[in-house]
Amino acid sequence: MTLGDLLPRMVTPPPGPRSRDLSLRLAVAEAPGVNTLGPGGEPSLLWEEARGANVRDVDGNVYVDLTSGFGVAAVGHAHPRVVAAVREQAGKLLHGLGDVHAHPLRVALAERLKSLAPVDDAQVFFAISGAEAVEIALKTALAATGRPGVLAFEPSYHGVTLGALAVTSRPAFRAPFAAHLHGHVHRLPFGCDPGRIAESLASGPPGAALVEPIVGREGVLVPPPGWLAALAGLCRQAGVPLIADEIFTGFGRTGTLFAVEAEGVRPDLLCCGKALGGGLPIAAVIGRRELFRCWKTPGEALHTSTFLGNPVSCAAALAVLDVLADEGLPDRAAALAPRIAERLGGLRHHPEVRDVRGRGLLWGVEIAFADLAKAWTAAARERGVLLLAGGPEGRVAQLVPPLTVSEAQLAAALDILDRSLAAVLCPSSTHAVAP
Repeated sequence: MTLGDLLPRMVTPPPGPRSRDLSLRLAVAEAPGVNTLGPGGEPSLLWEEARGANVRDVDGNVYVDLTSGFGVAAVGHAHPRVVAAVREQAGKLLHGLGDVHAHPLRVALAERLKSLAPVDDAQVFFAISGAEAVEIALKTALAATGRPGVLAFEPSYHGVTLGALAVTSRPAFRAPFAAHLHGHVHRLPFGCDPGRIAESLASGPPGAALVEPIVGREGVLVPPPGWLAALAGLCRQAGVPLIADEIFTGFGRTGTLFAVEAEGVRPDLLCCGKALGGGLPIAAVIGRRELFRCWKTPGEALHTSTFLGNPVSCAAALAVLDVLADEGLPDRAAALAPRIAERLGGLRHHPEVRDVRGRGLLWGVEIAFADLAKAWTAAARERGVLLLAGGPEGRVAQLVPPLTVSEAQLAAALDILDRSLAAVLCPSSTHAVAP
């Protein structure tokens, strides 16, 4: 077996000596908001290589990755077809000319996304990141309707650029910039009674309603059955464009290519990114042609970027879409979901486990205390499983494995999660010394 198919293999307690050295060096050279030190200043591990569902750190430890690099590696880290497409394109054209001169792969990707997305009469507006895609969607809806308001939901995460931050719910992200944020955002609880949505829309239609079909970073929250379809219907009746933020959930993560498809919802604007590039930065808004007409003005482009539709990123994205289809990865995510639900459901006998929820290969385990969730993720990391805690208070351990994770790797990772939680809750138990 080679890296990509391996079970955890630990050679030194993480973070190892090289990770510690590099973390501390980076802390000197890099701004404190984005360096790799933990919140208490403790060093973190650094990645050296990643393939399939494995990550190898700079000290030689091999992990099963239940983060997918924030959901990016849906087809696995360094999928051979993605790597081959990147190599081929890199030898032809590394960079285009943004909104001035395009290239053939940009045409092909736009046509492919247009055909795949559950959006009527669709066109594509490319972006570099998920946050920029949200910015484009908001600007499109507000320009097309001429109305400034946005209906958003709590909790939610849509990015931390200034426009996206206005609709992101977490107070800790918003507080330092609150005085400068868009002031026409009305929030309702995610999954609330549709009657409250109807009342909000009737009180003065906003320019857009923005929703994650399944809340991702803020706790893996799955709405009640029918809620998303009810929201879409109410928006349609009120003439309010519905923006689906599928940056985390898109491209097979939840068992369908896009999460909105589970309820037959066809949003007016759909934001996607993360998994699309297979590891390279690219995002997009796929929206109704009628809404995008607002951008057709004389003169220079009103929203663009230097790396718009980058050729190498487009090559990677086309390869990702091929892999998703040829390997049936959305169906695989759906097929593995019951197994994960059963295994994680076994954790409920711990009173500290408050909830287990998810769909496809996106799951969250809510823990009573943030310190306990942090200790659990650390214990799992020591045993070779990478896991992140999310939610506004950091109490939700999030399982976001590559859709290509082997059944053996998944079973081993779930075993380790079980033993790690037992070790944290009962340090004197035999679980505490299990490898």
